Amino acid sequence: MNNKYTMVEVIVDEKIRFGKPIINGTRITVDEVLGALAGGMTFEEIEIEYGVNKEGILAALIKV
Repeated sequence: MNNKYTMVEVIVDEKIRFGKPIINGTRITVDEVLGALAGGMTFEEIEIEYGVNKEGILAALIKV
């Protein structure tokens, strides 16, 4: 059985969003994702609103 896992990373680049941690491949900050979760949004709503997949949301949570 061959399992493939895709790891979404949180990166920091001083040229993107003033060096705030972002979900790699996006301009969405970890703070934006965490704020959305704290505000009551579901994973599905965040995926639609911000274009960040479940793995990206989990990466933001792990970063905390």
